[in-house]
Amino acid sequence: MQESPFNLFPNEYEAWFRENENTFQSELLALKQAVPVGKKGIEIGIGSGIFAGQLGIQYGIDPSDNMLEYARKRNLKVEKGFAEDLPYPDNSFDFAVFITSLCFITNPAKAIREVHRILRPNGEIIIAFIDKESTLGQILEKGKDESKFYRDANFYSVPEMIEMIENNDFKVSDIFQTLTELNNEEIESPIEGFGKGGFVVIKGRKTVFKDL
Repeated sequence: MQESPFNLFPNEYEAWFRENENTFQSELLALKQAVPVGKKGIEIGIGSGIFAGQLGIQYGIDPSDNMLEYARKRNLKVEKGFAEDLPYPDNSFDFAVFITSLCFITNPAKAIREVHRILRPNGEIIIAFIDKESTLGQILEKGKDESKFYRDANFYSVPEMIEMIENNDFKVSDIFQTLTELNNEEIESPIEGFGKGGFVVIKGRKTVFKDL
């Protein structure tokens, strides 16, 4: 099995965010519209913890040892593992976040079901991703073969993501977007909805079936 590029090139991953600070800050602003404050949350596919550290998310899981080294240096409580088989009890967290990680997960629907399991009643799922139908998404899709990190990514459109979320017992409540202009040299304020921005954040609330 080919080793993950995230495990092979963690330094380059970190460097990208330093070199693209305005993009990073724009994405953070969009995420802050959806990520709860003062609640117990976990990032699925936490990587180096660069987002979690800025969003007040203390817990995370990732399959990459080298990425997790960075996350631990950020004093985050992380474990090695996979999104489809989370090592946490039922009803453990108030919210869970995927930040450009779902496109790398082998079985994303199963990962979302696992999140449903570990969330408390009325818990929230937040998925941030590159919209396949955006200009940015189309550029990344066309350049996948030459990309060190996106070679194995499966990009999704917003309707596809909404369907996946709601088919696995969540109800979408909010959508935000940013990166409406490529190569923007300024930090961009997020706007509601989708269709203009390359980076989209969808928030959903856990639904629970009642016995008949």
